[in-house]
Amino acid sequence: MENYDISKIDVEEEIRIVFMGTPEFSVPILEALTKEYNVRGIVTQPDKPVGRNKELIPSPIKKFANDNLILVLQPENIKEEWQDVVSLHPNLIITCAYGQIIPRELLVYPKYGCINVHASLLPKLRGGAPIHHAIIDGYKTTGVTIMHMNPRMDEGDIIAKKEIEILDTDTAEVLHDKLSLLGRDLLLEVLPSIINKTAPRIPQNNEEATYAKNISKEDEKIDFNKTTRQIYNQIRGLNSWPGAYALFEGKRMKIWASRISNYADPFKINGQIINIYPDGFGVKVSNGEIVITEIQLEGKKKMKTSEFLNGLQDKNSIIGKILE
Repeated sequence: MENYDISKIDVEEEIRIVFMGTPEFSVPILEALTKEYNVRGIVTQPDKPVGRNKELIPSPIKKFANDNLILVLQPENIKEEWQDVVSLHPNLIITCAYGQIIPRELLVYPKYGCINVHASLLPKLRGGAPIHHAIIDGYKTTGVTIMHMNPRMDEGDIIAKKEIEILDTDTAEVLHDKLSLLGRDLLLEVLPSIINKTAPRIPQNNEEATYAKNISKEDEKIDFNKTTRQIYNQIRGLNSWPGAYALFEGKRMKIWASRISNYADPFKINGQIINIYPDGFGVKVSNGEIVITEIQLEGKKKMKTSEFLNGLQDKNSIIGKILE
């Protein structure tokens, strides 16, 4: 991370930040802010019940805040419980993947504004899952946007954007980590102009907007009637969460990695296993074959598909079986 000279900030009063975020993506941004500024508190989503025992697990942002003795607020509904945030007297609110709509009372309260770090090049990929959809939808580039917030989702005026290429090998997890650090560095770069009130306000062109809705259960299931590229993008766009899947012999098989093959057999059924390779098995799709190279059988751990095949008495016994 570069060192940013906050002495360039021409302001006499102390900068009092409240940070609002929830997932791991937000942690490097909060960590950097705590080194340069006075973070009065953080606002994050309530602890979520996880696993069979429904153990309450704190968000990554809460874990970081607790480890660093930062005050934590966890309102169930920020639209009704915004007063606790105001009681911290922030003069700057910064949000990143918080997970709730910020009420107008908070948007207008801080002297230096309410600023959002969003993981796309707005107005492209507005919404809750921009990293997943950048890959699933076949984008060649993406990036991060720093924006002034308004009451509408991801429609505020743009302060700055930074673009990166999406590599053909990038998974959502890899892209997530790249964009998190990119967002951190871009925010630190533009914060002095935000505080000095010299930051630009570039209106978004709503006609160019695209949307990245939260991933649903339906988005996870692979449709082998699609093309090799569509399926390849879906698999890596859902890695490492929540994972793409298909049904194999009536049970769910998560598919974590694949590669595109040039083999084509128009006489086979889409979803049919048609070839065995050293690194996996080939499945017929609409325009050719996708080779599945990493899987997770129901109730099992992730494994290379080659391990699964080596565990069979006869690897060729699965040829002709259908994934659906």
